[in-house]
Amino acid sequence: MDALNTVDFRFQISDWTLLTVRRRMLVRNFGIGDTTSDRSVMQIPLDCVGVMLRSVQSDASKTSVERQIIEGQPVLRYVMQCFPRYYIDMSQSFDSYKKKFSSKTLSTIRRKVKKFAEHCGGEIRWESFSRPDELERFWRLARELSSKTYQERLLDSGLPSSSSFIERAKRLAEQDDVRGYLLFDGQKPVSYLYCPVENGLVQYAYLGYDPSYLRFSVGTILQWLALESLFEEGRFQYFDFTEGESEHKRLFSTGYLNCANIALLRSSLRNNALALAHLWFGRMIASLGGWLDRHDLRARVRRWIRFRPSDLLIRR
Repeated sequence: MDALNTVDFRFQISDWTLLTVRRRMLVRNFGIGDTTSDRSVMQIPLDCVGVMLRSVQSDASKTSVERQIIEGQPVLRYVMQCFPRYYIDMSQSFDSYKKKFSSKTLSTIRRKVKKFAEHCGGEIRWESFSRPDELERFWRLARELSSKTYQERLLDSGLPSSSSFIERAKRLAEQDDVRGYLLFDGQKPVSYLYCPVENGLVQYAYLGYDPSYLRFSVGTILQWLALESLFEEGRFQYFDFTEGESEHKRLFSTGYLNCANIALLRSSLRNNALALAHLWFGRMIASLGGWLDRHDLRARVRRWIRFRPSDLLIRR
């Protein structure tokens, strides 16, 4: 579905955003299996700077900037990000899905569930939300939790706080096209998962957890419980982890597609400067990441950025 929207060009070091440049663009989001050509989308409205192809299948293996002429227009084709798009095939049973895991991994997940259950007094409490009258409560509790997460603190990508978001969620709920999940420690919410549904695809939109519960892997536990519930419903084709790569997505997925975010920008001095600056900054950070990998430091640095001790103390 196409929509005029603000696109963020983030200059980031891991999860730490140094600068964000925003541009108004026509955004086209692609589902699993959707394909297109650049020419089929080059109807750029006059009040925006270009078209953003988000999560489109692509053979590109690295970021690049290329000048092209498309439909008579000079265009800057900027491959902003290349990534595997992970998904879960939900055409099977949950028991069949569990067979993808090694016995060691499955044992680890069960051990985490058991450990948290013991912490909670012997039983895990969690809730599922799908009806319009339930979402106000979900949103209130999840928003309280989201304010503590690194996604909101560092990436400005926590659960949205606008009234328009909850109203849209309610409209989706009226069509049975949204799922929300909360995991509790007693009466205290410790992790949330929000998933809109589109054309049989359950979308991994927002997951967050209280950083003081990091040792319990509450995000992993809630994902596991939510997946079991979704499989039991038996009405969905895929669980779509959308763009981006992480250990969490690799762990739970059954496959992936090679995808990219591609910006087709009107050729101008301003747009050219932005694309080139963003490209070369990203390559510089990638080189730094390679150095950290060679010295086994990447995970340690990311953990420090996300969960600095001062933040944990403030939010306990």
